[in-house]
Amino acid sequence: MEQTLVVFKPDAVMRGIVGEILTRFERAGFKVIGMKMVRPGYDQLHGHYEGIGTLKTRKGEEIFESQLAAMQVGPVIAMVLEGVEAVEFVRKMVGDTQPKTAMPGTIRGDYAHVTYGQAASVGMGVANLVHASATTDEAEREIAHWFSDSELYDYETMQEMFTQPRKKAK
Repeated sequence: MEQTLVVFKPDAVMRGIVGEILTRFERAGFKVIGMKMVRPGYDQLHGHYEGIGTLKTRKGEEIFESQLAAMQVGPVIAMVLEGVEAVEFVRKMVGDTQPKTAMPGTIRGDYAHVTYGQAASVGMGVANLVHASATTDEAEREIAHWFSDSELYDYETMQEMFTQPRKKAK
């Protein structure tokens, strides 16, 4: 099974819609194998957005710094989801990075509406609720950046328990 990182950004946490969004992932069949609330500092976010995601390299210093500032206004909830082709499916569920162009039915299309222009006009990163890994390589690196092995759990869901044959006890 493939794993991916999802981070509920401060705007999702502060709006109180984490449970609603998490429910969408669970209803799609993804299994939560790790989750924690943290208040990441500059170094943690720099490692995530530039060390792995190369945001500053791709978009410039101003966008990079505004994104890091937006990610520090409150706590985030980081989680690891597991499922079939998890990276691609979760990205599809999340929608386009800019909420204005995210399709209805996606998380960003349904719950966010701030544009890059509006966010820049107030010196903030765009409020787009969640981060989701873009590639399997990125997911692997991001998961290792946010979670230790001991924070990830291997367990059977109730569906797995009742749909797979069991060995009989002797």
